Parts: sequence; C-alpha cells; structure tokens
Amino acid sequence: MIFDNKPKKKTVETINAMVEYFRGDAKRIQHFMKVYTIAKTLAINEHLPDDLLYLLEIAAVTHDIGIKLSEQKYGSADGKHQEQEGPAEAEKLLTELGFEEEFIDKICYLIANHHTYKGIDNRVHTILVEADFLVNIYDDHISPELAKNVKQNIFRTESGIKMFEQMYGL
Repeated sequence: MIFDNKPKKKTVETINAMVEYFRGDAKRIQHFMKVYTIAKTLAINEHLPDDLLYLLEIAAVTHDIGIKLSEQKYGSADGKHQEQEGPAEAEKLLTELGFEEEFIDKICYLIANHHTYKGIDNRVHTILVEADFLVNIYDDHISPELAKNVKQNIFRTESGIKMFEQMYGL
C-alpha cells in the first residue's frame, strides 16, 4: 500500500503559513507548535482515524489565528474575541492553501469554539481543547488548584488525563 503524502505536505504548508502569519511573534509560534505536537500525540494514543487526525492537526496549527486581530481590535487576546475573529482569518489562509470548503468549515467551527467548553460533542474538539489546556496551564502559570478544576471539568480522554497527571503531578 502506498501512503498518500498529501496530508503531511498540507500540514507542513499550513505550519509554514502560520509561522509567516505570526512572523516575529515567537511566543505565538511556539504555542501553536506545542499544541499541535500534544494534540497529535493525544490523537494517536486515542486511535483517532487518519481523516480526523488530519483535521485535528490543521485545527491545532490554526486554532489561535484570531489572536492578532483580537489584540489589534480589542487590545486583548481574550478567548471569546479569538473565537469571533479567528474563523474569517483561517478561511482566508486555508483557501489560499487550497483546502476544500467543507474542510475549511470544520476547521472554522473548531476555531470558533476552542474556548467554549460546554457542549463539546466530538473527539477532535475534545482533544484540541485538552492539548491547548496542557500548554496553557504551564505557559500561563495556572495555579495547581485551578489546574485540578480544569482536569475535573474539561478533560475527557484517557490519554489527556494521563498526560495531565504526568505533566503536572496532579
């Protein structure tokens, strides 16, 4: 069986485009790269099918694309502003990269909801949120008490819970 390298190539193209998008902002670039790596690891541990893994990879890379506009328009990187501003920016970028409209719609949904924690109804969304929290707990110096609360109320996958416990000893 010959493996189709198209998804791998498109993921790398998306990473390169996002690095350019955040040019000069190492913090944002490092953040999405960490979320991407953790999300991919969780997804593989959870045996996510290849099509959903690919969707998750692109979503993880682009999930915070709304930060730039949020900071410009509102002076804040608030999650709700990111969810509001991100989908249109992602649609432009992903269209330029040649993604199909239906795929872009799914990515935009994830971006528009990656800071919405009630009503998570699919594994891709769950893993994206868990990966983002695993990074943010460390990067934002979240207290152990708040981190435990996040684990109890947000984390659902066996792999996400295990990685949380391994990373934070909680």
